[in-house]
Amino acid sequence: MIRLGAAPARALVGERQPLRDGGQPAPRVPEQSRGESAPGSGAPAPRPPQRLARAAARTAALATRLAARLGEAPLTLVLLVGLWAVGAATGSLARGPSAALLERVGAGSPTLGEGRWWTPLTSLFWCSGIGAYVFTSLLLLLVAPAAERRLGALRTLGVLVAGQLAGALAGTGLVAAGAVSGEQWTTSVVDQSAVGPAVGLFALAGVLGYRLTVLWRRRLHLLVVLVPLVMALYVGHLQSVQCFSGALAGLAAGALLSRGRPHLRSHRSSHTETRVLVALCLVAAALGPLIASLYDNAAGPFNTFSEIYLSHRLSPDEVADFCAVSAHDCARAHAVERIFDTPARLMAALFPALLLVLAEGLRRGLRLAWRITVATELLWTAMLVWLFTETGTGSGGVVQYFVEALLLPLITTGLLLATRKRFPLRLPVAVLGRLAAVLGGALLVASAAYTGLGMLVAGQFEPVASFRGLVAGLPAQYLPPAYNDLLPDYPVAVGPFARVLETYCGLAFWAVALGALLVVFRRPVVHVDAEDAARARTLLTEHGGGTLSFLTTWDGNHYWFDEDGRAAVAYRVLNTVALTTGDPFGDPEARARAVAGFARYCDARGWTPCFYSVTPETRAAAGQLGWRSLQVAEDTVVALPDLAFTGRKWQDIRTALNKAGKQGITAEWWSYHEAPLALKEQIRAISEEWVSEKGLPEMGFTLGGLEELDDPAVRLLIAVDQDRAVHGLTSWMPVYENGEPVGWTLDFMRRRSDGFRGVTEFLIASAALGFKQEGARFVSLSGAPLARSEKEPPTGLQKTLDWLGRALEPVYGFRSLLAFKAKFQPEYRPMYMAYPDPAALPSITRAIGKAYLPHLTPAQGVRLMRKLSA
Repeated sequence: MIRLGAAPARALVGERQPLRDGGQPAPRVPEQSRGESAPGSGAPAPRPPQRLARAAARTAALATRLAARLGEAPLTLVLLVGLWAVGAATGSLARGPSAALLERVGAGSPTLGEGRWWTPLTSLFWCSGIGAYVFTSLLLLLVAPAAERRLGALRTLGVLVAGQLAGALAGTGLVAAGAVSGEQWTTSVVDQSAVGPAVGLFALAGVLGYRLTVLWRRRLHLLVVLVPLVMALYVGHLQSVQCFSGALAGLAAGALLSRGRPHLRSHRSSHTETRVLVALCLVAAALGPLIASLYDNAAGPFNTFSEIYLSHRLSPDEVADFCAVSAHDCARAHAVERIFDTPARLMAALFPALLLVLAEGLRRGLRLAWRITVATELLWTAMLVWLFTETGTGSGGVVQYFVEALLLPLITTGLLLATRKRFPLRLPVAVLGRLAAVLGGALLVASAAYTGLGMLVAGQFEPVASFRGLVAGLPAQYLPPAYNDLLPDYPVAVGPFARVLETYCGLAFWAVALGALLVVFRRPVVHVDAEDAARARTLLTEHGGGTLSFLTTWDGNHYWFDEDGRAAVAYRVLNTVALTTGDPFGDPEARARAVAGFARYCDARGWTPCFYSVTPETRAAAGQLGWRSLQVAEDTVVALPDLAFTGRKWQDIRTALNKAGKQGITAEWWSYHEAPLALKEQIRAISEEWVSEKGLPEMGFTLGGLEELDDPAVRLLIAVDQDRAVHGLTSWMPVYENGEPVGWTLDFMRRRSDGFRGVTEFLIASAALGFKQEGARFVSLSGAPLARSEKEPPTGLQKTLDWLGRALEPVYGFRSLLAFKAKFQPEYRPMYMAYPDPAALPSITRAIGKAYLPHLTPAQGVRLMRKLSA
């Protein structure tokens, strides 16, 4: 990490970074702490006692920070100490309040029906057992200190108490209403009484979410709803329903309190955040059965058929029932029971483990994970329908059970189908081939081991195994124990070696399969044309291109190379239009010829070529082919050799630099991949807030997002204060010439809504001074689409584009962005769109719109038109 001061004299970057092979600048890395040796520096590694001392020091520092935080939250400390003190004084810590005490302080239909109106309040001071005390304490420490800082102690206490009252009364009322209507689950819990402040804490968390940034507000609100909802649907106890009711009450109260605050309005999340939220929902579906298995008396509606997701051990009575049928059924029952005494008991949680792995794939936006998840949910739906038809009864109770069980897979499938466009990333064919080979090989080896070795010990099966019988028993090896009843008869292992085969063959296959899926999901998704992308990057690094040529390295591009391999064009095909990403790049002498070569390449395939955001040189080369052109943007370039922020015209920049110094704001260089997790999370939160405020999809194509930051060649300049809070950031892409950067182009630019005013000016000025010291010739502040300085008289079509730029100004602010860049006294360089045929303009326009907004839905299109008309 290289720290930049606020004043111009201090805002200088250190020496030029050393170049790696290929001319790419080595990413900047954080400075080593004093006394630590940099990797590869040749300095001796710290001795074990030194490491222990440092670990102890870090632990002590962490404890000091936690104590300081708790010292700022006196209400939290009082509530925590009071909760445990009351529990200890009444002997309730181990197993909760006694039955007599619960009748006096627990909230529920029995106590309220007997006139104990105070119980919704008194239920706040006890928990139902030691596990509940620990969980509630952790929840209190997570929620209450943050609430005290943002709401104040009195409001926090008021929300906690009001949420406890509302949640306890509403939850009890819901259960009572369900019991009156004959709903079987609520009938089984209507006589319960519940205690615990978790009800009020979930309400407090719901209100707190409205005081957080957009990113964390969405996540917190989703967790506030999911956690008690999963508990209610799987565990089904009264307190779960009360907690869910408290969460809804908190969300409603927070929404009412936030009225009149426009920045708290709910907007559409970014593609990345949508994937995270969907993945969290799948994680909740996976963990629900696991949580319910911890309770002996779980009675939730989704727990009725929970064995579809999580297998349970057979009870002695169930084993006896099987043994009463036949000796073979008895052997199968004992075999299933024996599984839970071996490592194969992990097979009981196979489907939750599969869902957790798939959730990671969904988080990364992979289409393969989406398809497997949808197929799995549809398979469970079909299985439930088949089980219902096999019961041969249509009684109301059975129908209700099946309908409740069907809700989870149907809701999950509906969510996945509604968000299917958020999972477009496809794995390369080679990766899919290797994955299929690993899965197929593992399946073949495991099956061959079970059948082949099983034939060698055929006498250790009951009945004596045959090859056909062992093949019939293969499904039982790969399915959880609960599915054993659905399978046809097969030989059951009774001997020691046969039991080893029965224990480990299926388990080994699934260990390999889940591990392979997780490895594939965790690896970065490389470009489909990975070899071409690497070749294009090498060409760009060695010879360079225009100020926007680094955009050609982004995912989504395909590449055309000339016959000599000296020049290349990055493009994407949309509606038969081959839309380029900037100018041709490579050898300067070959770039002009590349325009005609790429045109011939497109003509042979029936595509309409369109060079987009290109310089006058490419425009001239296209003009020689008889093409037309339009100005679509204007690049803003600042020369660095003579840059000095002196004179009246630089007053705004000097003011930003000076204010940053007074407020303790510094600028730090980072590579996104190597930045600390705390900084990354703040960057994501700031970006999510920016996207949410737009209310429309994040634009792509020539406008980068978070995914484009994760490149070693891209440098981030982040403004942080003394508390390590991020106020804004900018990202800079290299402009190469002869193997090294000679200039830098601004791409990603975000600032925190409540952060330091002038942070963007401060960051750009600091970066410019730093690049100047490194020897760079210029910085490009990039081009704003549909915005220009209007120096040239417009044609009729150009007037239309100018009108469109003015119309989109309230939504995306391209013209305001161009006006902002004027503060840096740039040189304006027009950027053009060159096309061969005016008749193709409608299809070219659609292609450009699709490139910038690939995920625009009809509803968002209507919203966009409303904003434009307003």
